[in-house]
Amino acid sequence: MASSHGTDASKASLRNGYLSLCESMPKEFSQRIDADVRKMFAMLDLYKESSLVLGYLSIHEEIDVLPILREALAAGKRVALPYLNPKTNALVFYEVDSLDHVIAGSRGLSCPPAQDADPLCQKDFFGSLCLVPGLVFDGEGNRVGYGAGYYDAFLAYYPGDKVGLVRSVQVSSNPLPHEQGDIAVDVLVTEGSIWRCRKI
Repeated sequence: MASSHGTDASKASLRNGYLSLCESMPKEFSQRIDADVRKMFAMLDLYKESSLVLGYLSIHEEIDVLPILREALAAGKRVALPYLNPKTNALVFYEVDSLDHVIAGSRGLSCPPAQDADPLCQKDFFGSLCLVPGLVFDGEGNRVGYGAGYYDAFLAYYPGDKVGLVRSVQVSSNPLPHEQGDIAVDVLVTEGSIWRCRKI
């Protein structure tokens, strides 16, 4: 595992450091790694057994998860994307049946569906898998994201499995700073390994 800036590093400095790292990677190199991450993810039993995949729209040189979501739809799985409810400031997920006309909003969150649809509720999430974005993860599944806290608030009540897709250079050997409301992922998938952060 790669090293972070140490246990005394703040989330802000880690965020800035790993943003710079991602943006400095040669495009061809990162695309090759990302394809290997997606291949490893396809072997994950949790994914094979899930009926619903909660995805996101990648930003800031994150691993592109759209190929995963397209393959999930092709395999007959349900797919949902996140949207920030402006009334409650809470992250909600809407099921989609196609990714051809998906539009990204701020922070990589999808725009609301054009049709008059209801967001998924908690009972829909049993048996599902949530792909959780992040700039850096540690071996316990703790993560540093973009600082808004939307995912942590959602994951606090999410009953499914939480998976981080990440390049190995974005996995820290040092514990990341985390607070009581921060929610760790259950599994990390890199280009070379599947790391179970906690018993599932």
